[in-house]
Order: sequence, then C-alpha cells, then structure tokens
Amino acid sequence: MTMMTRPGRPRSADLTVLGAEVALLAAAVTVGALLNHRGVRLHADAAPLYAEWQPHLGPGTPAALLVAALIVWRGARWAADARWSRLLVVGYLAAVLWTLSLALVDGWSAGLTERLTVQAEYLHEVPRVTDVGAMLSGFADRILDFQPDSWSTHTAGHPPGALLFFVWLERIGLGGGTAAGLACVVLGATVCVSVPVTLRALGAEGAARAVLPFLVLFPGAVWVGASADGMFAAVIAAGLALLAVGGRPRAVLGGLLLGFALYLSYGFVLVGILAVTVVLLRARDRLGVLLVAATAVAAVVVWFSLAGFWWLDGYHLVERRYYQGWAAERPYGYWVWANLAALLLSAGPVVGPALRRAVAAVPIRPPLATALRQRIASAGPTVWLPVAAAVAVLAADLSGLSKAEVERIWLPFAVWLLVATAHLPDRHRRWWLAAQAGTALAVNHLLWTVS
Repeated sequence: MTMMTRPGRPRSADLTVLGAEVALLAAAVTVGALLNHRGVRLHADAAPLYAEWQPHLGPGTPAALLVAALIVWRGARWAADARWSRLLVVGYLAAVLWTLSLALVDGWSAGLTERLTVQAEYLHEVPRVTDVGAMLSGFADRILDFQPDSWSTHTAGHPPGALLFFVWLERIGLGGGTAAGLACVVLGATVCVSVPVTLRALGAEGAARAVLPFLVLFPGAVWVGASADGMFAAVIAAGLALLAVGGRPRAVLGGLLLGFALYLSYGFVLVGILAVTVVLLRARDRLGVLLVAATAVAAVVVWFSLAGFWWLDGYHLVERRYYQGWAAERPYGYWVWANLAALLLSAGPVVGPALRRAVAAVPIRPPLATALRQRIASAGPTVWLPVAAAVAVLAADLSGLSKAEVERIWLPFAVWLLVATAHLPDRHRRWWLAAQAGTALAVNHLLWTVS
C-alpha cells in the first residue's frame, strides 16, 4: 500500500514525540517516587509499574540478548523476503523464545512456575472447583470481599471464563503452575501470527511483514510470560483474525472467541471497537460477517447466562469489589496519566512516533465532507486498527477502573497499537527494534515485575 504523509520533517516530529514520551515517563517515575515517599497509597513500589526495584540477572538473560540481537540485525530484512508460511512459523517460534527468555531472567520457579500460583491468582481457586456448573451459577455470589468463601483477587475481578480456562487445563492433565505458565507463553506468542494474518487478509501483506519483527520483540512479553493477560491477548487477536480472513464459518469461530473474551475480562467490551473496525475494513460481505459474528457472540452470552452467570450482575459487583481493595486508595489524579507511561513501557517507545506517522498517513485531499469513505479506504488497516486500539485504551483509562497494572491489563490492545509501525521508514526500523528490545531488557533486569 502507498503511505501518504503530510509535508514536513517527519524525523524531527518523531524525535519530538519520543521526547514527549521520555518526559511523560520521567514525570510518572518521579511523581510516583515522591508520592510513595510521602505515604500516598499507590500500591506500586516502582510506579508507574506494578513492580519492585531489584536489579538482577538470570538464566534467561543470554537467550534474551541473543534473540534481541538476531531480530534487530536481520529481522526486518528477513521478514520482507521470507515465504509467508515460513515467516509465520519462525516469527512465532522467535516470539515464544523471546517471551520465555524474559520470564527466565527471574528464574524457572519465580519467573514461570510460581507466577500463577500465589493467593491472588486463578490457580489458587482451581482445586476448589469440583463442579463447573455450580461454580458458574454461584460465581457472582462470591465476588464481593470480606465474606466467607469470597474469590481471590484476580478471580473476583474477572468473569468466570478466566478461571474456567485454568480449570479446563487442569481437567486435561495440564494442572499446576508450570503448565499454566507455559500455556500463557505459547498462546500469548500467537499474536505474532494473528496480527499479521489479519493485516494480510485486509490487503496489507507488506505491512504485515513490516510489523512482525516488532511483534516478536514486543516489550509486553515481559508480562505475557507468565500472566493470564497474555492468553487474553491471544484469544482476542485470533478472533479478530478470523473475522478478517473471511467466510461465514470463520466468522462464527471468530465470534465465539470474541464472545468468550467477554467472559475473560469485563473491559473487553471495548474490543467491540476493534471488531467493528476489522469488519468495516473488509473488501466484501461486511454486513454478513458482522451479523454472523454478532450471533456467535450472542450464543456465548446465552450459554453463560443459562449456566447461571449474568454478565451485568458480575460487572456491577466487580465495581463494588474494585473499591473494596487498593483501588479505593490509588489516586485517580496520578494514575489517569501515569497509566499511559506504563503503557509506553509495555508497547515500547516506538508506539508514539508510529502512531504519529499512521495518523499523518490519512490523505489531506479530497475534502473530508465529500469523501470520508475514500479517506477511510485509502488509509487502510495500518491506520484504523491502531487508532481503534488507542480509542479503546483511552476509554479504559478515563473510566477509572484501570488504576495501575495496565502494563499487563492492556496487552490485548497494545499489540494492535504496534500495527502503526508499518509506517516507519525502512532505514529506521533497526533502531526502533533495538529501542523496543532495550526497553524490555531494562524493565526485566532492573525491576522485579509482578503479575
């Protein structure tokens, strides 16, 4: 596709945006440190990240450095020339290795096996689920805190689909922290397949190839391995890819995955923005795919409702539970902007300049009033998908229901922000890939991140 940009000095503009990102991050770190020093309850020792300052090395360090060096050195050029099927396979394996290496910087036990076994996590509840039907029908009754048998923090804060996933893993013989952690890694890495497949299906194969190395060196992989949010990102990306690829049977599968995503996190109602964007960017059968997918989503909602869990009841109870805990003390006035600094560390510093270039790619002519449809069509998925993801993130941020920990909570949106990297000049890609890898390595080696 042809990238159209407004006249100007794009390199200087990129540096200006990068400077703004650095200033935002510096302000978030400085203000966070001051607030923590004064006893304000941020509940984040390394604000704006939910982590602790703890410089360290680990067994994953050499592998992470090696993967980063290879992708920075050859990733962009190889992605441009490789056979499509081979590109997806190698890209996926590289993403798995990158994610697993970052996890192992903290060691096998602390970085992988024990991440999902602490009291706040889903695996704490899995042994207590002896009857799935009873769990679903009684799920809402156990959301509120300070009552007998209330759910642990993460289980209570999400619909039952998240817990159900780990129950299913246990039922097929993949119980325990190691299997759960590895499942999050191998599933989370599939975004390196789903996002490029989506772009190619929407007529932007060149962009798909350009974006893939940035998906491999995704700084958010620090939290993909190992947290359930990595799995969440994979489910959503696969659902959107199925909508893009086309055919009503695939739209059914995509709708079922996106419907299930509604029961992974209440915030995923905002995925509807991305889903509608994908469908509108399709070349044909938009209405048919939209209706089929919406019917499949509705079928999932009906199934959970008949099983005894009503989504709206859960949402209203979660709002109350949210303010029974740290959210009541975390100041909105800090987190509403510091969240964006945390997102920068998860999506990487490339996100600001890439989004700037994506927006600049919207053609100036013809006049907006007479040719909106032409403007949308000419800009394509590399503009509208990251814009849709940015709108979803801003809505989540302003809601006040995401105060802190967004570096992992917003992973399903962050991967779509990286679609904007298709607009970067070829000569700049290696430097930006190095910046992305450096961000992940710095975070993982200077901080002890918490899922």
